[in-house]
Amino acid sequence: MPEDIPSVEHTDILSYEELLSICESAADLGICKFKITGGEPLVRKGCAGFIERLKQLPGVRQVTLTSNGLLLEPYLERLKEAGIDGINISLDTLDEKKYKEITGKTGVQTVLSAVRNSARMGLNTKVNCVVMKGINDDEILDLLEIGREDHVDIRFIEMMPIGFGTQFTGMNSDEIISLLRQTYPGIKKEEQIRGNGPARYLKIPGFSGAVGFIDAVHCKFCRQCNRIRLTSEGFLKPCLYYSRGIPLREKLRSGISRGDLSQLIRQTVLDKPEGHRFSERDTDGEADSRKMSQIGG
Repeated sequence: MPEDIPSVEHTDILSYEELLSICESAADLGICKFKITGGEPLVRKGCAGFIERLKQLPGVRQVTLTSNGLLLEPYLERLKEAGIDGINISLDTLDEKKYKEITGKTGVQTVLSAVRNSARMGLNTKVNCVVMKGINDDEILDLLEIGREDHVDIRFIEMMPIGFGTQFTGMNSDEIISLLRQTYPGIKKEEQIRGNGPARYLKIPGFSGAVGFIDAVHCKFCRQCNRIRLTSEGFLKPCLYYSRGIPLREKLRSGISRGDLSQLIRQTVLDKPEGHRFSERDTDGEADSRKMSQIGG
């Protein structure tokens, strides 16, 4: 886990039973796809078992996991048996020194092994990379090579101006695609649907995987946004940018009915704003001050 994130009491985070109650009420509304993220989900004991239980809920069609990969490999078989529908693995560099500077940990080879074995087990595997100018922008082509032999999609995500993201300069997809066209002149649009979100994909001849781009700031996609986020402490957010949302923890612990819980989730969906304001100054204090790992990426 990130070392600078303050710890919270175990009683302050939702139990797996409480999380499942929220998912049940969401499924009653027709929300059928769930992503388990963090922070690092696998640091929580019983995460794989929770995923298994979530997959079995009526109405749930898809469950995916986002992980930093350091703890992932020992869980791959269990996750496959649970029916996990996809695994996204965060990896911003292949250089061990840079990896430690970015994450505070060592373990590039551990993560790479998890990526390769996940793909070779037949799991839908993606690598998420946030490109930062002067940090890892010289590794774009090296990171792409992960998807040459193994069926792994490499996705370049624009730096979000949240938490530490305000301290770095990112690269947008136009800049990266310009580089790729020089190196791979045969690159073309990928026609196959690769996921549920806003990523745009290209296909490089000879590569098993595709290359994707998620530009939340440069190519604003709020009109197509289909996501709400639930923090570990039970705060339901309709938009990543804003601090607004609905606290569900105390309502759950006060015995709210399944139907009333569904109505709160429905209201959150209806309250999704027209768009984020990442490119503007926060003059009214509406921006969320928490770090991405506290919200759920």
